Amino acid sequence: MDLVQKALNNDRLAIAKLLTLAESQDAGFLHASSILFQHSGKGFRIGITGAPGTGKSTLTAKLALAFRALDKTVAIIAVDPSSPFSGGALLGDRIRMRELSGDKGIFIRSMASRGALGGIARTTADAAMVFDAAGFDIILIETVGAGQSEVEIAALVHTVLVVESPGLGDEIQAIKAGILEIADILVINKADLPGVLRTENALMSAFHTSKKHAFRHHSDVETTGSHAPVKEDEGWQVPILRTIALSNEGLIPVREAILSHQTYLLENGYWSEKEKQRLRFEFEEHLRELFFQHWQQMHSEAEQADLMRQLYERKISPQHLALKQVESE
Repeated sequence: MDLVQKALNNDRLAIAKLLTLAESQDAGFLHASSILFQHSGKGFRIGITGAPGTGKSTLTAKLALAFRALDKTVAIIAVDPSSPFSGGALLGDRIRMRELSGDKGIFIRSMASRGALGGIARTTADAAMVFDAAGFDIILIETVGAGQSEVEIAALVHTVLVVESPGLGDEIQAIKAGILEIADILVINKADLPGVLRTENALMSAFHTSKKHAFRHHSDVETTGSHAPVKEDEGWQVPILRTIALSNEGLIPVREAILSHQTYLLENGYWSEKEKQRLRFEFEEHLRELFFQHWQQMHSEAEQADLMRQLYERKISPQHLALKQVESE
């Protein structure tokens, strides 16, 4: 496929066309994906998540520039809330990341979440594969910032940055949502605002409360503040780092922490483990989608309406209705 070969040679127009095919779930992407997949698996995937208002977009843009300073190519997937009318991304990459325009080593793509849970679009994984196959060194995936449904990003990336900021009162929300459990690096952005130490203390406490559920390569928290990390066992120490992304303060320590985590994953065998988990996750997501599409194709609109009527009239529970559909296949 000529389009795929051009994308593999880092042709930006071809990459953009493939991303459009992936996002629209065009049948033509299925064949392309089999070729792209063979050339993927080398890109370093980094998830950036957290509540709205923490400055994720600014931090993402500044980190892209920080990696460019190391001569690394960077792809950014910015997952936006969907327009309720068009289904398209509301915020738009060029509005939020203007300073990156013109750099041929950076490719930005906004994707509409289209109501997908987990703060990421259903086709985010496909887009990441396109960038990976095209040879981008760093793939930054910024989630929509939807609160309690952000944890799905951990299944798609190697390293997760959880971004908080002072004054939002979001620390309790973070622990309730389990967001801290997926953190490889905690970033307190807008650290020039009042209450930064209180936020840092709250995150320290919240992390220690919830970390028993964390991924097994996590160990403890290391902070740039006044707290000394408490050693418990060997493993990755999750740092709490302060940044003021707007004025480029604290970005280099975050970049170095990300690269240190990459080294940790590679040296301890977690990189390949995460790759296996990610591929299984992607397979299961596609399988669910295909099964549902198959079910829709096998049942007429009238049959579907009749099943929904039984459900609405409480003649059958959603669980048993779903089970009957599987058993009938």
